[in-house]
Amino acid sequence: MTNRPSNLPHVDPQRVNAGGVPRVFITGVGVVSSIGLGKDEFFRSLGTGRSGISPVESFDASGLGRTYAGEVKQFRAKDHLTQAELRRTGRCSAMTLAAARMAISDSNIGATHLKGGRTAVVLGTTMGEASIIADLDHRWIHRGPQAVKRALLPKYGSTLLPIHVARAIGAQGMVLTLPAACAAGNYAIGFAADLIRAGRADVVISGAAEILQELQYSGFVRLAAMAQNRCQPFDLNRQGLILGEGAGVLVLESEAHAVRRGAHALAEVGGYGLSCDAYHITRPHPEAAGSIVAMRQAIARTGLTPDDIDFVNAHGTGTRANDTAEAKVMNDVFGDRRVPISSVKSMIGHCMGAASALEAIACVMTLETGIYPPTLGYETPDPECNVELVANVAREGRSKVILNNSLAFGGYNAVTCFARPGVLPEPPICDPREEETLAAAS
Repeated sequence: MTNRPSNLPHVDPQRVNAGGVPRVFITGVGVVSSIGLGKDEFFRSLGTGRSGISPVESFDASGLGRTYAGEVKQFRAKDHLTQAELRRTGRCSAMTLAAARMAISDSNIGATHLKGGRTAVVLGTTMGEASIIADLDHRWIHRGPQAVKRALLPKYGSTLLPIHVARAIGAQGMVLTLPAACAAGNYAIGFAADLIRAGRADVVISGAAEILQELQYSGFVRLAAMAQNRCQPFDLNRQGLILGEGAGVLVLESEAHAVRRGAHALAEVGGYGLSCDAYHITRPHPEAAGSIVAMRQAIARTGLTPDDIDFVNAHGTGTRANDTAEAKVMNDVFGDRRVPISSVKSMIGHCMGAASALEAIACVMTLETGIYPPTLGYETPDPECNVELVANVAREGRSKVILNNSLAFGGYNAVTCFARPGVLPEPPICDPREEETLAAAS
């Protein structure tokens, strides 16, 4: 466990008892990624611009015309799970459980604080244990139904990710899986924060996970969305995305719970915005209308204005349509103000359901270290992407408030605000009656 002094103020009982909304703090993070296992290695890699994109080894991609990905090659489940856990988990659940244990260790939270009904587990994914269903299908098709192993069946299902974590730590509160495409991590973190603000949990283990598998890899190739061997967000000559995989898990706590146990907060969770383009299953809205709404709502729900935002972790997939649309969002929300942005997908690839959770942890890194991670592969400016990009080399910048953009397939738009502890104003109380006001502000 990491021992750090508490940096949290004493809770004002009068404010809490008067119905004030609890602040929500991130007290620990855990990472399984192509550029490192654990927070420290992940942070170092982001700060130095290390790329985790390399030739695929977990399956034969030679016939697909694309052979590169942000594949996690150093992860060994047996180093993180018990023998019993290894028998009942697939690769995605194993990564999730490993990242959860890292986050819990990083938070220095004791087992007694996690057991019982006041701890929830809320995780996102897109396909969950995709490799298990692929194995089941392959056996059935090529060898018949009798070849399907009974031991594989209990391992399949995206619903298992939070259940494995809850079982391992003794959490008896809500468990939930949110399959919200590549916005799943932001959705999970936002919902987790809502549980705490509503008084329904003291601690929530949240984040998202996804594994690289031939099914979705070949699908993105067929969509003509994949670049050859590198991702170049916002560059004029960008060719598309590079897929990745990994797991990002965070420990979220109410202010009262965190202060009571003397926790050290890495960041505070502010407001978040959700919207749908209602336009196309894979292409973003050409005017980015839904994305603008999500970003403005995230800022408004935090009680801030666009002038308060210091940095934006961009969705930045490297596809022509997505980057152009996101640049329009930035220009609409911030006007002539040049807010620095960066896309860590240039280093770890597009990790699908895990993307915005890993990127949320990158936001925590930026707040903790004062380093803006670089966007690799930027060579030629695109006139349609007029943004203040942190290009190729990290930049120093002491951010107080950061936005994490996730603008996913199907028009899933999710933007979450993160801040250094002690920076944000009093949390506003939001209820359904305020939605019209927030929409008008958007």
